[in-house]
Formats: sequence, C-alpha cells, structure tokens
Amino acid sequence: MPRLVVTNRAGTTSEIEVGDGLTVMEAIRDNGFDELLALCGGCCSCATCHVHVDPAFFDKLPKMSEDEDDLLESSDHRTATSRLSCQIPFTADLDGLHVTIAPED
Repeated sequence: MPRLVVTNRAGTTSEIEVGDGLTVMEAIRDNGFDELLALCGGCCSCATCHVHVDPAFFDKLPKMSEDEDDLLESSDHRTATSRLSCQIPFTADLDGLHVTIAPED
C-alpha cells in the first residue's frame, strides 16, 4: 500500500499507509491528525487543510484550481509548495509523498 509521510505542527513525522480513492486530507484526518481541521470536508471552500508539499513531489500533483489558489491567497503561511490537501488525490505514483501541516491562520 502506498505511504504518506506527514509532519505535524510540532515537528513530529509519521508514516501512514493510504488506501485507494482517498485524498491526502482524508488520509491525514483518518489517521488521527486532529490539527488538520478540514472544516469544509473537502469541498475546497476553506483553507483548514493547508499543507506544505515536499518540493520533490510538487510537480507530480494535479494542477491547482483557481478556487484553491484563491483560498491559499488568504493564508499568512502560504509558500511556493502550499496546497490544500483535499485537492490532492492520493495515487500510487505519490508513494512516499511528504507533507507538513501548515501553521494555523
């Protein structure tokens, strides 16, 4: 099963296995990372699932939508590799993807 590496806000890194059909947000939430709020449930209408993606994987991700870009614009913690984890379908080719949960706005 593909693996996702998650660093929480305290700097602790964990590796989790991700089942087929999940987004990065769902995988993080379902594995007990309570600090990733995902208040909208994955509808791309908030930015509470903001993560920083390892640059080595950034170009493998689907193109960012205008809505996602607009939501990230409101974050004080946006970086060049910021994404909303609800907008990243986790696939086998992302095995080993490393994301860091962004600080809360």
